[in-house]
Amino acid sequence: MAESAVRPPRHAVARLSAHYVLLFGVTGVSLPYAALWMRDRGLSGAEIGVILAVPMLARLITGPLLAVWADGFRRRRSPIAILGLTAALGYGGAIWVEGFGLWMACWFVGATAAAALIPLSDVLALRVARRGGFAFALPRGFGSAAFVAANVGMGVLLVQLPEVAIGVWIAVGSALTALFAALGLPGEPVGEAGPTRARDRFRGLGALLGSPAFVAAVLATSALHASHAFYYAFSAVIWTAQGLSAGTIGALWGFSVVAEIGFMWLVEPWRRRLRIDPWTLVALAGLAGVVRWAVMATSPDLVWLVPLQALHALSFAAAYLAGLELIDRSSPPEAHTAAQTLSSALSSGVVIGLATLVSGPLYDAHGAAGYLAMTVLAAAGGVLALVMRRQVSWRET
Repeated sequence: MAESAVRPPRHAVARLSAHYVLLFGVTGVSLPYAALWMRDRGLSGAEIGVILAVPMLARLITGPLLAVWADGFRRRRSPIAILGLTAALGYGGAIWVEGFGLWMACWFVGATAAAALIPLSDVLALRVARRGGFAFALPRGFGSAAFVAANVGMGVLLVQLPEVAIGVWIAVGSALTALFAALGLPGEPVGEAGPTRARDRFRGLGALLGSPAFVAAVLATSALHASHAFYYAFSAVIWTAQGLSAGTIGALWGFSVVAEIGFMWLVEPWRRRLRIDPWTLVALAGLAGVVRWAVMATSPDLVWLVPLQALHALSFAAAYLAGLELIDRSSPPEAHTAAQTLSSALSSGVVIGLATLVSGPLYDAHGAAGYLAMTVLAAAGGVLALVMRRQVSWRET
């Protein structure tokens, strides 16, 4: 009985792929278009930056707390379903409220719950993929494909519909994510012996923070994730000011994720077969980020935006997959949920939150030239990866 409880269910790839489609069908709209929705409600660039940044900064606290809470369930899908419903309620509330304070409160609830869904889903998928003998990048790539479809679809819809359609899409998509998580995700157990005591789970978090390998992995990717902050928050606004249509903006975002999918499905398996070190991958991501953001700061024409968007395959996808691998290597199996959630809270939460907070005033003061600050972050991430790679190699030899 115990053995059958942990055996990967049939059609696990299809179920995980469907979950990632729903999950990234939401983020494919919230990331590029949230600022447009907020601007339509009369918020300034600085106010938009604050609203987007506060949930990211708070993940230093909310991330670990949600990780400990999630490991208190018997099945990994249970907290995912609850958080999906919470995200739907938060984003849905933003449709009806007025004023900066209420907008911040609703967005905080929705964004905090939505952010926790990704590391929890990744841990579940990594576990099922490892036992099922298939690559994690396969179902995750379908999520990226959904991101593309959502990008393009919302861009087309915004030609005819008001910006409130952005909020409706995000809220409904979150509700569907919650429903499928409860009914469709594999029943992966949190642990063989059931949930541990909350006190022990908190101790596990402390042990991770005391691990040099874990901290090094987080530091190596934090700057690279943060270098995308200005792009996530204001690329759609900048391109709109340049005269690009909503449909073109959606296509540009979609093309960047097509490149991401190509990396996950084609380049990543090749990279693993050749055993290219993940630290090297992070360094390449830093180099790509420097080139991408430096040219974006010049407000290039559409013909240049296309190849720049292709660099997303390295600046994001390479850093993301390498980061998952490094965190997985540097934490024990019983601490994978805490490790991935804490890593996400630090590298994709606090650091990118600070960068997003700065991005608002940067945009108000300098427009597209604010991308230059992102080149500094990308360079820092690449240099850190090279330094840490040497240190790891020296220790291993």
